Amino acid sequence: MLDRSTIADPYELPLDDLNVAQPELFQADAHWDYFERLRNEAPIHYCRDSHYGPYWSVSRYKDILAVDTDPRRFSSASGITVGGAAASRTGKAATEPEQGKVKQQWNGFSMFIAMDPPKHDLQRATVTGVVAPPNLALMESTIRARAGEILDNLPLHKAFDWVDRVSIELTTQMLAMLFDFPFEDRRKLTRWSDLATTQPGQGIVESPEQRRGELLECLEYFTHLWNERVSMPPKNDLISMLAHGEATKNMSPFEFLGNLLLLIVGGNDTTRNSISGGVLALNENPLEYAKLRADVTLIPNMVSEIIRWQTPLAHMRRTATEDVKMHGQTIKAGDKVVMWYVSGNRDETAIPRANEFLIDRKNARQHLSFGYGIHRCMGNRLAEMQLRVLWEEIQKRFSFIEVVEEPMRTFSTFVKGYSHLAVKVHPHE
Repeated sequence: MLDRSTIADPYELPLDDLNVAQPELFQADAHWDYFERLRNEAPIHYCRDSHYGPYWSVSRYKDILAVDTDPRRFSSASGITVGGAAASRTGKAATEPEQGKVKQQWNGFSMFIAMDPPKHDLQRATVTGVVAPPNLALMESTIRARAGEILDNLPLHKAFDWVDRVSIELTTQMLAMLFDFPFEDRRKLTRWSDLATTQPGQGIVESPEQRRGELLECLEYFTHLWNERVSMPPKNDLISMLAHGEATKNMSPFEFLGNLLLLIVGGNDTTRNSISGGVLALNENPLEYAKLRADVTLIPNMVSEIIRWQTPLAHMRRTATEDVKMHGQTIKAGDKVVMWYVSGNRDETAIPRANEFLIDRKNARQHLSFGYGIHRCMGNRLAEMQLRVLWEEIQKRFSFIEVVEEPMRTFSTFVKGYSHLAVKVHPHE
């Protein structure tokens, strides 16, 4: 178990020295007071020294919206996470962190979320159809059947890992369907998702070389699928869409890999951590669990509140293309600008009682977890549907999902999630 006593009290640190980009904070669930202080005292905050180099933190809801909806002045092209390369204050390219420090994981892979218009718009449009409303309607019965089968095979009154047995399994099955990926190999998708978002030495791989080798295996596997699909008539799966799309059919191998990793992480990590986070939130808020038992029609609204409460991707990053003044601070052209969605979703000036989990919250969908503007998560409705259907099926079967141990959280400033959540399920009597 983590020793939270080793985490510094943010109110005892000089404001200029505050650094929220520390995976240790998120793994210990100790980041909340850091962001509260930033929101109250320095909503636009410059951190001069971190494992990732210097960066600006944007911590309030309205300021995050302003950055996220302004791709002209805040570009995605230099990377979307705090660890990505960007120009420094001197105008020179930022250097990689020194050996032994945390390294950016998605460097080197081009993907449309890390592009600006017009290329971004063309590549995104190529695959958006897979989650268009008519296709979502067709998917619902499949999601319901698979969720039911997963839940029916859970042990009763015995502890097991909810992350592995439910959260990962359901989202990986759905991802396999979206890619038309061989079902028996679906856990490869989980592995590749973890590789894309976890640094070496944290339980997934031990070295950057091992990680790169496995990602090349991912590219090789999907290249085989691409070659199959490109020689067939277009179908309604992501690989076929990429293979036949005018804006994507001539991608380089590493651009293909980058977009694959984007789609895998977007369809896997985010939903799976909201599935786990919802179980934890209801356990931590028993009055809300009682509301759910009394009225299952609250489930759609509860899903939005879970996604806000969990904020499965803690941040996204942009790079300033010109000098920008905000709250009396001057963000210089070339500076990294980090939008902390996890902080904006707890901003009580924008969301009343933001630090409370309320499944009947009014305007629950007005959260930041999916982003805004041109990079808003294209699979947001699919994520909501998976969570809604799962909770409808849970409530048919179980009176209580009991968390029996403290969760193990991920070591990451980007993916805010869980590696293990021990639970027992108790059926209706």
